Formats: sequence, structure tokens, C-alpha cells
Amino acid sequence: MFDLMKYKWFFFGISLLVILPGLFFLVRFGLRLSIDFTGGTLLEIKNTKLVENNNLQKTKEIFTKDNIEVASIQKTGNGTYLFRTKTIDKDQKNKILADIQSQFGPTEEERFETVGPTIGAELTQKALLSVLVASLMIVVYIAYAFREIPKPYSPWKFGISAVVALLHDVLVVTGLFAIFGYFLKVEIDTLFITALLTVIGFSVHDTIVVFDRVRENLRKDGGRSSFTAIVNESVLQTLVRSLNTSLTVLFTLLALILFGGETIRWFVIALFIGVFSGTYSSIFNAAPLLVLWEEYRGRK
Repeated sequence: MFDLMKYKWFFFGISLLVILPGLFFLVRFGLRLSIDFTGGTLLEIKNTKLVENNNLQKTKEIFTKDNIEVASIQKTGNGTYLFRTKTIDKDQKNKILADIQSQFGPTEEERFETVGPTIGAELTQKALLSVLVASLMIVVYIAYAFREIPKPYSPWKFGISAVVALLHDVLVVTGLFAIFGYFLKVEIDTLFITALLTVIGFSVHDTIVVFDRVRENLRKDGGRSSFTAIVNESVLQTLVRSLNTSLTVLFTLLALILFGGETIRWFVIALFIGVFSGTYSSIFNAAPLLVLWEEYRGRK
């Protein structure tokens, strides 16, 4: 039987290679926040002539002429552009659209959204709180669900190992989006938080499948085999099932990335990264962490 646990430090090393660059960009540059968190206005317009003869710069000057700061301009489709500005009202928006139309021809308003800075700060706090509460409740739930695990093994170790694995997935996703934000100007919004919570749920689900098999095998073994051997056997028994489930999800998400709409693309990419990372961490991080913990307890 192949001994996966013998390579646990190799698996941890791969995780660090992915997490550390993301952490550097996260600490050094932070995430690029959308108006959902910072406050401001999103105005998306359609005008096929804006891309011609530096017209985008001339359009930006229409905003600045009225003392409206433009944070970014992003192309969202064929002839459609998204302007992120400081907060403006409907009268200012109508004047801007009229000025653009007078200079560059027919202009259609595709989207107009305004979020105040107070609401943005509140959303940031709630987003962080939701991740923390979800992590705490997962530890408590797993500890309760595994309360009858054979002694001397602690159900709390299973819960904490599962949360460490899901925090790995959160760090992978947020770290990569810090990199995307720096190089590709990708902004995170409330959909990103939704993706993170979805990834947390998927990661824990996958981890519990492995841990549940560990619990069953501990009961059947009756102390004849080492804990490391039991965990290794449990991972191998659930490996194909975990991979099949994850690949089904990943293929679906890949189709959405390739053929889905522009507005949900980065949301789907966050899910894709998280599901991939969750599959890896459930197999190669959570279970080896349990083994490492027990080996440390055995040496004491």
C-alpha cells in the first residue's frame, strides 16, 4: 500500500509555495476593494466609439471637468465600459451621459449603482465576522460529531485540523486575488465573500468524508495498527471518491469561466481556485496534520 503520510512535509511544502507569494501581496498591497466595501458609484455605459482615437481619455475628462474622480475604467463587453467613481447622484449621472452622447454619439446606460462609505465599512466587518463565525461553528460541530471516537484520540483535533485546512483554502484564494488585483486590477466584491463561504463549506465537506472514514477504521482496527497507517488507509479509500466529486464541480466551473457572463467570471474563478485547493487540502493537509499532531503527542 502506498504511504502518503510519508510525504506529509512535501505536501505542506507545496501549500507554502502557493500561500507565501499570495501572503506577500496581501500584506504588501492588500486586496483591491470594489465599491461594495469602499463606497462610490459604478456607471456602465455602452458606446462603440469610446475605444476610438483615445476617446476613453476624453470621456474621463468629462468626469473630471465636473470634479468627479474616476478610480478606474474597465471594458466589460463589446462597446461597454465600466466607470468606477466617487459617489455621484442621478443628476450628475444624467449630465455626464448627455455630455458623452453629445461628443461621441448614441450612449446607453447599462448599470448605475451607488454605495455609501458607511455601508461599505459595515459590509467589510460583516464579511470578516462571517468567516470567523463559520470557522468556530465548524470546529464545534466536528468535535460534537466525532465525540465517540475511540480513546485516546480527541475529537477537537479533528475539528481544528479541518479548520486549518479550510483556512489554507481561504488564504490561497485571497492571496491569489491579491496578486490578480495588483497585476490585473481585479476588484473583490460581495460575490467574492459568497465564494469564500462556499469554498469553506466545500472544503469542510470533503475533509469530513476523509475523517469519517478514519473514525470507522479506528473502530474496526481496535488498536492493532498505528494511527498513521489507519489515516493513510482512510485517505486512499476515499481518494477516488473525492477526486471524482471535485472534478465534476471543476468541469462545471470551467465551462462557466469559458462561456459564462463577464459579471460573474471572477466569482466563478474564485470558486474554481477554492474547490481545487479544498480538494488538495482535505487529502494532503488535513489528514497529514492529524498524523503530525498524534506523532507529536506520542513523543511527549
